Amino acid sequence: MTRSTRWELPKPVAECQVQGMDGSTISVRRHGNPDGAQIVFSHGNGLAVDAYFPFWSLFTNRFDVIVFDHRNHGKSPVGAKSTHNVAGFMRDSGAVLKALDQNFGRKPRAGVFHSISALAALLHSMENECFAALVLFDPPFCKPGISHYEFDEAALKAAVMTRNRTRSFTSREEYVELLDFSPAYRRTVAGFTDLLAATTLRLSSCGDRYELCCPSEYEAQAYEYASVWGSLVDFKGLACPTKVVGADPTLPYSFLPSMELSDIGQVDYDFLPETTHFLQVEEPGNCMEIVLTFLDDAGFLKTWQ
Repeated sequence: MTRSTRWELPKPVAECQVQGMDGSTISVRRHGNPDGAQIVFSHGNGLAVDAYFPFWSLFTNRFDVIVFDHRNHGKSPVGAKSTHNVAGFMRDSGAVLKALDQNFGRKPRAGVFHSISALAALLHSMENECFAALVLFDPPFCKPGISHYEFDEAALKAAVMTRNRTRSFTSREEYVELLDFSPAYRRTVAGFTDLLAATTLRLSSCGDRYELCCPSEYEAQAYEYASVWGSLVDFKGLACPTKVVGADPTLPYSFLPSMELSDIGQVDYDFLPETTHFLQVEEPGNCMEIVLTFLDDAGFLKTWQ
């Protein structure tokens, strides 16, 4: 592929708008094989799940693939800023899983999540037996002590940078040009910045400019409180087999620090060399293999073979 590659998103097999009890609306789409094992995917703060298409599309030939945009992201409408936080994303997870049972039928499912959606899914699953297995890519966990302080400082810095970001553009091409200058996306697959622009921008109400689907102020607010929620993870209380896949700890991180978890016995931890926070769209094939190997080892795939 070349940098001019264009990713074409397929039409979903089915889709629904899930209404949360707090008034939020979450867009849920189904792709792939409805008769296969079900895997649920979501995204990081400020992004959209369709931006991860180079990764989750690799599962559609075999699996029942569910993708959803958290509140105020992607195809989900913008609602109250006050609930744009990990607590709100946890509620989204619960509402989506309930809707899947109601609309598509109850069956064992695995969850594959990135960054802040990984944290939300894990915290939700600590109180609810909802996944047969979880794979979490570069989640914002933090440990007590110095690492917690460093995490908090990085989160506040990310919030400041996000608030200073350009919020609207005359065209998607203008946004792509800006993304192409960012070191955060230099390792991504060909065509990713075009895909990111297509999935994270929407026309303004006046129809003359493109705006971020997730407003910068919303994204920044979630960063500010991420360390508080990250410190609540209890690895001894994991309800299902869980694997954490981090970015390469020797490379600069894109947003928040990647915590090295190999000393925690309850976590199947690994990192993918030569990748950053966006590892799923930098090495999608390798990330897929990591997911499949873990799900096989966890016994999730055996009943579907």
